[in-house]
Amino acid sequence: MSYDINAVLKAYPDAVSCDETKGPRNKDGVLFTPEQSKVDAARVELDKLKYKDQRKFEYPSVAEQLDLIYHDIDNWKAVIKQTKDKYPKS
Repeated sequence: MSYDINAVLKAYPDAVSCDETKGPRNKDGVLFTPEQSKVDAARVELDKLKYKDQRKFEYPSVAEQLDLIYHDIDNWKAVIKQTKDKYPKS
């Protein structure tokens, strides 16, 4: 069985680690079997927030954005809109 590590760790905040093939371990180091429904729900929540990480790397730096705002706010709006359109909210 293969585990979605991020989803398991989100569904079980008490899990200390999760091996992709063996599964998650609790704070005592004991392996446990996660409930699939909880993992699926966590995966849905993570997918809803995925756009934030994608956008973060596309936006210009804060300094570049401030410069764009100062010199040409319409151009800044276009740059930001392009990134938002590329990675829409789910």
